[in-house]
Amino acid sequence: MPQEIPEIPLVMAPQTAEARAIIGFRWNKSAGKRHKLGGSPDWIQNDKTPDCLSCFTAMSFYGQLDCIGDKIALGDCGMIYVFICFDCGETNTVVQCH
Repeated sequence: MPQEIPEIPLVMAPQTAEARAIIGFRWNKSAGKRHKLGGSPDWIQNDKTPDCLSCFTAMSFYGQLDCIGDKIALGDCGMIYVFICFDCGETNTVVQCH
């Protein structure tokens, strides 16, 4: 059984004018605000939780990184999901887009 991490929302805090300029979307106001550690993945498509390639068990969801903005997007407001096997230390990522 995968280990569950309590949900910890993450908030972007750009440190430069250049970084502030690339954040945000003209037409999708919720995208770019879904970064978090733990909890459950906010799948855009179907659940794609990977199995560990070493021990063949479902990996634990570690966190997700939302797309940044119109200038640097993951497809159509996509998301990167990060998984870890706490037994083996193996990691895996899944990318989904609308």
